[in-house]
Amino acid sequence: MAPPARDGNSPPSDCSTIEAARLLGLAVRSVQLMVDRGELEAWKTPGGHRRISRVSLQAWIDRRHSAAAERPADPAGEPGGVPWRVLLIEDSAHYQNLVSLLVKQHLPHADVHVAHDGIGGLAMAGRLDPDILIVDILLPGIDGATLITSLRSHPQFKRMSLIVVTSLDADQRGPFDFALQGLPVIHKSRLVAELPPLLARWAAPRAGSASG
Repeated sequence: MAPPARDGNSPPSDCSTIEAARLLGLAVRSVQLMVDRGELEAWKTPGGHRRISRVSLQAWIDRRHSAAAERPADPAGEPGGVPWRVLLIEDSAHYQNLVSLLVKQHLPHADVHVAHDGIGGLAMAGRLDPDILIVDILLPGIDGATLITSLRSHPQFKRMSLIVVTSLDADQRGPFDFALQGLPVIHKSRLVAELPPLLARWAAPRAGSASG
């Protein structure tokens, strides 16, 4: 795609991949993948640097907000007509299966999506706008604390409930404490006991609002 013409007095109509990632609250690699999939308009300068259209960035943000605000009612879904959308970011197949089973047991109509690494998880989080995100703090491809901090700081995910799962004990989690403050953290050995009450706690407000 050719770059748009620009008036010398007008604000820039494009930005770098790094700037786009900062605006979207995503990893640079996630933005690169979005360009490759055609979700963002981009081109390369004669020097080989990628530039991304700010118009397409705003359009992507608007689409995500519209999708969150206008999800269609689903009579077969959770109380209130809208099914829960749950995203699990976890690289272990064993824990992917365990968490998915627990979610399906306690939120039977939930849409459960699984990402195998942090970069793919960030991209999926932006696309899916999940109600609940369950994330392992140790992930291939990205530091878990960085991923969690990015998600918590981005306005798009303000209403999302975040649960951290980990195989690290309390002492080993020390370097990640800055990112975990105020979040429920479940040791993987305690998933069966501790995840269901959290799911029930977050499901209750929606059920109450539906009955009211």
